[in-house]
Amino acid sequence: MNTIEASLRDHPLFADLEDAMLRQVARCARTRHFDAGQYLFREGGPADAFFLVRQGLVALEAHAPGGVAILFSTLGTGEIVGASWLVPPYRWMFDARASTATHVISVDAACLRSQFETDHDLGYALMTRFLPAFVKRLHATRLQMFDLYGGPTS
Repeated sequence: MNTIEASLRDHPLFADLEDAMLRQVARCARTRHFDAGQYLFREGGPADAFFLVRQGLVALEAHAPGGVAILFSTLGTGEIVGASWLVPPYRWMFDARASTATHVISVDAACLRSQFETDHDLGYALMTRFLPAFVKRLHATRLQMFDLYGGPTS
């Protein structure tokens, strides 16, 4: 198993993925480093990858009216950054900024989507892993909104 495959295998998203499928994902992946303050991506830009955090922290920020960036989540080791690569028009809906020196595995979205076209089992296997992670994140963001705004109103 090469280094990128071993790194993918170490990530919770791919821990129990079949070896052949892991090799397909590895063909689309590479390791990257971001310095503190450096952006992984910016809102409105092309969602051309997703990131698996190996070490460090990534701040997710949305822009309020007036251009003020509001931190809504911080992700760390073992987490996934970015879901916009899954849904056309494949544009980022927020910013992702390294809060600390951060090491990630970057997976090329176009490459992986093309793998899904030829191997539907791979697409299904990855979607059944991604969906729970993003539903959990959506729920956490919802709870933060309730906390920020004092709960539901009637």
